[in-house]
Amino acid sequence: MVLGAGQLGAELIVALQRLGAEAIAADPPGAPLVPADEHLSVTLTDTDQLSAAINRAEPDVVVTVTDQVSVEALRLAAQSGQVAVVPSARSVRLAADREQMRRLVAEELGVPTVPFWFAGSAQELAAVAERAGYPLVVSPVGVSTPGEGQSVLVRPDDVEPAWRRAIAADGHIERVIGESVLAVDYEMTQLVFADDADTVEFCAPIGHRPSADGRGLECWQPQPMSGVAVDAARSVAARIVRALGGRGLFAVHLAISDDEVYFRDAGVFPVDAGLVTLRTQRLSQFELAARAVLGLPGDTLLVSPGAARLRYRNGDPDPAAAGLGAALAVPETDVRVFGPGCRVGMVLATAGDVEAARGRVDDAADALSGMFAR
Repeated sequence: MVLGAGQLGAELIVALQRLGAEAIAADPPGAPLVPADEHLSVTLTDTDQLSAAINRAEPDVVVTVTDQVSVEALRLAAQSGQVAVVPSARSVRLAADREQMRRLVAEELGVPTVPFWFAGSAQELAAVAERAGYPLVVSPVGVSTPGEGQSVLVRPDDVEPAWRRAIAADGHIERVIGESVLAVDYEMTQLVFADDADTVEFCAPIGHRPSADGRGLECWQPQPMSGVAVDAARSVAARIVRALGGRGLFAVHLAISDDEVYFRDAGVFPVDAGLVTLRTQRLSQFELAARAVLGLPGDTLLVSPGAARLRYRNGDPDPAAAGLGAALAVPETDVRVFGPGCRVGMVLATAGDVEAARGRVDDAADALSGMFAR
């Protein structure tokens, strides 16, 4: 049973089905249907509803692909001993709450992080900004989507609007995290495949950044890194994954400055930056996650350097009008058009090196002016 299918969940369901699994998609009422063997309409944040749905369906495994889910229902399912929960209820809870995650990483594991503070009101946020100084990046505590509800404070007048923006994006937890702006060389995501034996395997590092207009994401694999930085990133990621516990595909977001590694965030299911693996790895992040769910061996082999650009925008794209033919004429390039919602499409490209792949993505995105205008 896959909870919160959506676009990422739909890709995971297909990967599970290709391995012979029967997949049940459980989504909130009104969610678009995905290619599952069975569909259930469930308010995932309602403990009683979700527990009842799990009991009726009697799945072998419950898989979460959203942070908008009742962790208590997951805990009860795991406690029953009849259902495997992947990722674990504890890891879902920690990944959905930046405050708990940050305290685990900084205070219990001792991993370096960007300086951070928490606030439970606009007044507390103003006090944090006065103490920490400007600029200050403010994000909702309970939202894991990068950039959602985020603001940058540059003066005291920015505090109240930033507070309202963060709380509106969350809708559940009226707390925010404020982070100092740290000058870093780059940011990257380390995907980690973990099994029940506490063994971890690492994908090649994925570099990423928001698009220039803030309405999309650019990512590439591998991110060029020194050997020292690679070892440090893998060490930090392994410690975090083992602290979260359980099997699955984990995504640890890190910032690198002069080979020093700083923790940013962590996810416990496939992420947007990992979409580049659809072309770069022998097994994509979805195929790796499916293998983790089913307790099968993984393979994190990088096949080709590549890049991707994901576009966020409401509405239905018109690929024909947007220059789809010209985009696909770019060598080793592919285009994915998604359904209505925030993710509408993606350009992917491979090449002999990352810079060439990013150049091809730029060329294809320029052709797709209706979707990917820079």
